[in-house]
Amino acid sequence: MKNAFAESRPFLMLSLLFGISYFFVKDSNIPGVFLIAWKGAGVGWLAVYALTRLHRLDGKIVGAIMALGAIGDMALEFDLVLGAGAFMIGHLVAILFYSRYRRHRLGFSQKMLAIIMVPLSVFIAWTLPSDRSEAIGVGIYCLSVAAMAAMAWTSRFSRYQVGTGAMMFLISDLLIFARMGPLETSVIPDLLVWPLYYFGQFMIATGIVRTLRHEMAADSADPVQG
Repeated sequence: MKNAFAESRPFLMLSLLFGISYFFVKDSNIPGVFLIAWKGAGVGWLAVYALTRLHRLDGKIVGAIMALGAIGDMALEFDLVLGAGAFMIGHLVAILFYSRYRRHRLGFSQKMLAIIMVPLSVFIAWTLPSDRSEAIGVGIYCLSVAAMAAMAWTSRFSRYQVGTGAMMFLISDLLIFARMGPLETSVIPDLLVWPLYYFGQFMIATGIVRTLRHEMAADSADPVQG
């Protein structure tokens, strides 16, 4: 365990360094290209973490999900549609990934939460933009992130880590949409959007990697598995 932590620590520390510090520099006078790279580095290092800690297809998939998130973070600074497109592709990949790790038994309340979460989130997102011409696009995008969060919640990864992280991602996006309407002049989105998003991604990446590594270690120690 100590060796595993030592191997992953540099990438997680770099992710935390860039992810946390970006919140404090995002409104500074740092030249745009450097600030954009700074923004992408937080989740970008999570992609490296996943690729180096899971030496199999799962690592490549989780790494791709995080990389698409980092690309989306940076692309949003150039074009909202391009950035949203990168995130949507990442959400679709994540949905397929979580479908491979479905939880076999779900409590009634957990199942209902996952079922209600998607249409309710999409409806809320659709109602938020003041410019109603943007409502359909916002709703379509929210469908992808809400479905991703629902799949993460119903997966066999920890709800306290991966499931909660995905929920934080969803709430962060809903706050972005709220900034297009009722919270346009509020400081709440400025204070919460980035922390919810970044730490949500951090919880997702670390939760998946640690779960799968524990399972790999258990399989290798099982004499039936060789």
